[in-house]
Amino acid sequence: MKVVLLQDVKGSGKKGELVNVSDGYARNFLLPRKLAKEANAQAMNELKNAENSRKFKIETDTANANSAKAVLEKGIIKISAKAGKNNKLFGSVTSKEISGEIKKQLGIDVDKRKITLETEIKSYGTYNCDVKLYQGITAKLRVQVAEE
Repeated sequence: MKVVLLQDVKGSGKKGELVNVSDGYARNFLLPRKLAKEANAQAMNELKNAENSRKFKIETDTANANSAKAVLEKGIIKISAKAGKNNKLFGSVTSKEISGEIKKQLGIDVDKRKITLETEIKSYGTYNCDVKLYQGITAKLRVQVAEE
């Protein structure tokens, strides 16, 4: 009997898969526990629609990440900070501050955990960092720290 799994079932498959199981297993275990539903025309249509919507979401997220990458790699984020002797900053510039400046200057919302700094930013100058936007899409960002 062909069924569409509604939840992960050990030994049978993952949620949303179409699997072929024995009639007794389907009638006595999967269907009463609402772990699966019979693969009729309506269930097959729902399965196909769910897969299409998942593909569409991945395509739109990838397109958005590529456009954000193009904008991030063109620009330089300018951050002003106070420093003491020898141009050494009071504290350091963190990924949280960089994320806030990206939002303010370029209008792109980036999570602070997605920003990877090559070195700690503790003095004036220009630094490089990586921004992970989506699976396999990483932008190289330049950050310029100047006097306040």
